[in-house]
Amino acid sequence: MNIFVIGSGGWGTAASIQLSKNGHDVMLCSAFEDEAEAIIKNRENTRFLPGVRVPEEIEITTELSKMADADVIVVATPSFAVKDTAEKMSKFLNAKKTRVIVCLSKGFDRENGYCLFSETFERALGKDVPIAVLTGPSHAEEVGRGIPTLVVAAAKRRDTAELVQSVFMSDNFRVYTTPDIIGAELGGALKNIVALAAGICEGLGLGDNTKAALMTRGITEMARLGVAIGGKSETFAGLSGLGDMIVTCTSMHSRNNRAGILIGKGMSPEKAISEIGSVVEGYFAAEAGYNLAKKAGIEMPICEAIYNVLYKDLSPKEAIYSLMTRKKRHEIEEVWMEDITWE
Repeated sequence: MNIFVIGSGGWGTAASIQLSKNGHDVMLCSAFEDEAEAIIKNRENTRFLPGVRVPEEIEITTELSKMADADVIVVATPSFAVKDTAEKMSKFLNAKKTRVIVCLSKGFDRENGYCLFSETFERALGKDVPIAVLTGPSHAEEVGRGIPTLVVAAAKRRDTAELVQSVFMSDNFRVYTTPDIIGAELGGALKNIVALAAGICEGLGLGDNTKAALMTRGITEMARLGVAIGGKSETFAGLSGLGDMIVTCTSMHSRNNRAGILIGKGMSPEKAISEIGSVVEGYFAAEAGYNLAKKAGIEMPICEAIYNVLYKDLSPKEAIYSLMTRKKRHEIEEVWMEDITWE
């Protein structure tokens, strides 16, 4: 197929390499002329994916208009650029040619009430072209090197999800499918909040017990919000929820985890994000999660604590204390089991 990839960061580059290896004709679109020229010259994305060769077969462009010839359009921009990208795409989209738009970006559309990106694309492009989400534990640094990776393709229609599955799947990149696009998107976005929290715990010098507890309670919060806005609780126990959270909370590839470590060591959130030198998605996700939880009338204490650290000058130690001294609770939440009673 003819595949047009928008966004020449690490994930966009890694996805292009994966798709090219699968035999597709791939065009990678960068928003920056100098970045495109550097990739063409070096056949390497030295900033975001150093050491990984970009095959000659992948064409590099800065012209978004070339997307009109694509069978599949893949969007891999930072979260803050998704809305603007979708609106620009509306000028060039050929709905009769393009069979699916695949979103690799993880986060929320802040300008549209923290809606999910699948909604952002539907608003900008209409519903003639199906939207799918590809998400899961998938560091670009590893995908680009062909390290075995498992992800999930989420779409409202089965044939759409299975098309994405067929396009991306190979012997080193396994793709499952799900109809729960809400849960899949939420998992990919909300796990960045937990990853920031995990990094903060490490920066504070806390132990494995703390991080394990944080991840366990974090997935419960994610599922609670997911169910409240239409997702399925079981999705959060899968690749797009628990799987993505584990890899983001435990790897130094994770910008969110690294930023959290710096904050835990005493650096201000603003300086920590600047130090990372790239987008820390958890910073924006914490604001979105906090506001969505308030709107839904549910409790997300970890998300709220991280929001207060990032935006309200709460110290990390005070955040830990606030979580540890909450009122006594039953562990089994309604999103996991129902009708549980004591003997």
